[in-house]
Amino acid sequence: MKKPQFGDMILLLDPEGKRIVTRLTPNARLDSHLGFIKHETLLDVAFGSQAPTQLGEHFVLLEPSTLDLVMNVSRATQIVYPKEIGYLLLKMNIHPGMTVLEAGTGSGAMTLALAQMVQPTGKVYTYEERAEHQDNARKNIARAKLTPYVEFRERDIRAGFDEKNADALFLDVREPWLFLAQAHAALRPGGFFGSLVPTTNQVSDMLAEMERQSHWVEIEVSELLHRKYKLNAERLRPDDRMIAHTGFIITARPVTSRVEPVRTKREQKFWQKQRASDKAKEQERTEEQE
Repeated sequence: MKKPQFGDMILLLDPEGKRIVTRLTPNARLDSHLGFIKHETLLDVAFGSQAPTQLGEHFVLLEPSTLDLVMNVSRATQIVYPKEIGYLLLKMNIHPGMTVLEAGTGSGAMTLALAQMVQPTGKVYTYEERAEHQDNARKNIARAKLTPYVEFRERDIRAGFDEKNADALFLDVREPWLFLAQAHAALRPGGFFGSLVPTTNQVSDMLAEMERQSHWVEIEVSELLHRKYKLNAERLRPDDRMIAHTGFIITARPVTSRVEPVRTKREQKFWQKQRASDKAKEQERTEEQE
C-alpha cells in the first residue's frame, strides 16, 4: 500500500465531504474542527485509509487530483477554472514532451495543469508582467513539485515570445486580440492556440482580428457550464447552485497561407460588398492625401 512522504501534497476528506489539501512538512500539524493531526503520524497511514485526530475523529487520506491542486493554489488573481482547463487541455492536444507557451501566468492554475501534462520531457514557458503575481505562481508550482517543467518570463509580450515553433500557446490577457500576431509567430504551423475571455465583445474583437489576419483555421468559440447533483439515490436532483459562466473559450490552429473564413453564400455576398466599400474608402483617403 502506498504511503505519503514529507513534501507530498495530500488530501484529507472529512465525514461531511469537506476537503483539506496540504503539504506534509516535518514538525507541522493540521488543525481542524475535528481536532489536530501531526504530519509525522500521516507517514504511517496508507492512501485510502482513515487518519485519526487526537479527539478520535477521522479523515480519509487521499492523493489530491490535478483539480484539487488547481483549486487550492494561492490566488492573487482570478484563475482559469477546471471546467475550462479540462477542455483546453484536450482541445490543445497537451501531452508529454510538448513545448507550450502561456501569456498571463496570474496565480499559475493553468500553468500547473499544463506542466502536469507535459512532464517529464516537455516544458511550459509562461510570461507575466507583474512580479508579485509571478512570485506567487512560482510558489504554487513549487508546492505541486512541478518547477522543473516550468520556465518563468517576467515581461510583457508586445515584442513577441522568445520561443519559436511551439506546439501550443494559451493566451490569458486582457486584450488577447492585440497579441495574435505574436502568438502566430511563436507557434509552429498547424500548432494549437487557446484563449479565454469573459465577455462577448472580447470574443467579437478576437474573431475580427483573426479574420483580418486570415491565417487561422478551425476557429471555435464555446462556453461550458458545470452542474452537480445531490447525492441522494432516492431523490436525485441538481444542486441548488452551479458553476455557470466563467468565460468564453476560443481555440484555433495557425496556418502559413491566407484562408478565407467559412461562410454561407449570403454572408459571402455581404462581406464582398463590405470589402469593396472599405477598398473604395481607402482609395478616396489616398487620393485626398495626394
